[in-house]
Amino acid sequence: MSGTRASNDRPPSAGGVKRGRLQHEAATSGSRVTVVLGAQWGDEGKGKVVDLLATDADVVSRCQGGNNAGHTVVVDGKEYDFHLLPSGIINPKAVSFIGNGVVVHLPGLFEEAEKNEKKGLKDWEKRLVISDRAHLVFDFHQAVDGLQEVQRQAQEGKKFKNLARQHQSMFPSLEVDVEGQLKRLKGFAERIRPMVRDGVYFMYEALHGPPKKILVEGANAALLDIDFGTYPFVTSSNCTVGGVCTGLGIPPQNIGEVYGVVKAYTTRVGIGAFPTEQINEIGDLLQSRGHEWGVTTGRKRRCGWLDLMILRYAHMVNGFTALALTKLDILDALDEIKVGVAYKLGGKRIPYFPANQEILQKVEVEYETLPGWKADTTGARKWEDLPPQAQSYIRFVENHVGVAVKWVGVGKSRDSMIQLF
Repeated sequence: MSGTRASNDRPPSAGGVKRGRLQHEAATSGSRVTVVLGAQWGDEGKGKVVDLLATDADVVSRCQGGNNAGHTVVVDGKEYDFHLLPSGIINPKAVSFIGNGVVVHLPGLFEEAEKNEKKGLKDWEKRLVISDRAHLVFDFHQAVDGLQEVQRQAQEGKKFKNLARQHQSMFPSLEVDVEGQLKRLKGFAERIRPMVRDGVYFMYEALHGPPKKILVEGANAALLDIDFGTYPFVTSSNCTVGGVCTGLGIPPQNIGEVYGVVKAYTTRVGIGAFPTEQINEIGDLLQSRGHEWGVTTGRKRRCGWLDLMILRYAHMVNGFTALALTKLDILDALDEIKVGVAYKLGGKRIPYFPANQEILQKVEVEYETLPGWKADTTGARKWEDLPPQAQSYIRFVENHVGVAVKWVGVGKSRDSMIQLF
């Protein structure tokens, strides 16, 4: 229209500039959370990294998963096992928070706490906050989940008879189970009520009040993520960085450092494709030296060489700012060490990690062989203490993944985590 300036052509007014500045400040203000995530199929040693960082944290949070996850932490020679409680609960100065993305099995929570109380955990009830949006899980949910796992194994060719009969025998009993469990939960109600708070507001205060160091402890791992994992052999939550926002109710801009935890080799519990698995004396050695059985399930873990295709994929999804390489000492006894660097399909390299399990079962792994160090690294406490071949192994991982290794683990205890920068 002649003589009239269109509304989108107006020069910015002082008010407009101010609003833009305030919007920017609102988007970037507040504390940043540090996130620790598993970069493989779980069991990487996240608890040790969390325990290390939690000594200086004000808030330690769980954002997803349930008591199907298991973390082991060793402090002052005592071994603590955590499933629902954040590993940071050991720090008496920190508040531990169970977010809305976590499913809480109350009997399991109190049983876990009591076991750790006997090992020295104190005053945990005064330092635990549970989101009012977290969901409770009952025993029958876990039973049904176990049945579904049996079905998955049957689909993989494992025989299981009378599956339909088990369905028929289970489901009529659910109403009785629920009633009985609700009565049982009444015994926990008075103990749990003081811990329950509005989770979104709790995190908002933590982020925007006086500056705090906030740590988020991921459960499970990237390849167990329901969307990005090796489906259908996954967990029921988002174990990647997106689960931090949805599981705690925090904006993405409040996420700061994202640390990926990776074992110096690869393990997996249960069935499904495992390209670098070693069903031989190497796999047996890794299983034995690494004490590879589940904290929660007690099941033996399958073992194989480190798979860098997995790590690069996990980095694509999570955007790691640094890595923690754990259990390097388990490789001490090897003359040479292989590392999976690429996948081939039909003789040609593929640049991606396959979503399709049938394809993943068929890939051929391309390895590079590195010299072992044949020396005990468990006493190393700084970079210079590591053998040159061990240092080369770490640099090899860094160069292929494109992420720096910040910590190297050479034992179970807190002081066996070597910090590189």
